[in-house]
Amino acid sequence: MPDWVEGKLYFYADSPARRIMELFSVKWRSMVLHALYHWPEGRARTGELHRSLQGISKKMLFQTLKELESRGLIARHVYDVVPPRVDYRLTPLERTFAESIEALYQWGLEHQGALDELDALYLGSSEEEK
Repeated sequence: MPDWVEGKLYFYADSPARRIMELFSVKWRSMVLHALYHWPEGRARTGELHRSLQGISKKMLFQTLKELESRGLIARHVYDVVPPRVDYRLTPLERTFAESIEALYQWGLEHQGALDELDALYLGSSEEEK
């Protein structure tokens, strides 16, 4: 948790909240994890993930998968077949966090109208600055 100092909230660099935000603030990380959470049997091949995440480049997908694997949030499984077959799965640690991501995404679904209004306000103010 962050610390309270003289009635003010401080988020130090090593605080859990900042570490979580750093880990999941990159758009594609949470989307890949969310997709895997909902994928049948909790696993997906690279091509399947690429098709399900509109707008992600193959390079960004591979980079994201590699980062998530190195952090221990997903596991890469290589099958002993020809041609080679690989799929990705959530680790037990990530499964415990996936419900929080789900709640965040559900909030977005429930508040689409408000998010649209915020986007319109932001885009309008960006146009005025030009």
